[in-house]
Amino acid sequence: MDHALPRTPARRPGFLVRLRLQMTHARHRRRLRDLSDHILDDIGISRDAAEREAARPVWDVPRTWRR
Repeated sequence: MDHALPRTPARRPGFLVRLRLQMTHARHRRRLRDLSDHILDDIGISRDAAEREAARPVWDVPRTWRR
């Protein structure tokens, strides 16, 4: 006998939550851009890749970052 609760569809986060997440992503991208070449090399990211990531629009995030 299965006593699990019925699944309800996931609700999309509200506007302010999405805005805050977008601003967080933009801040992370700026920080990535500002890392030294030595640190980028340590984490396996080229300067060009860091610059490309930092230049992406705030709404362009990988699916895995979305809630």
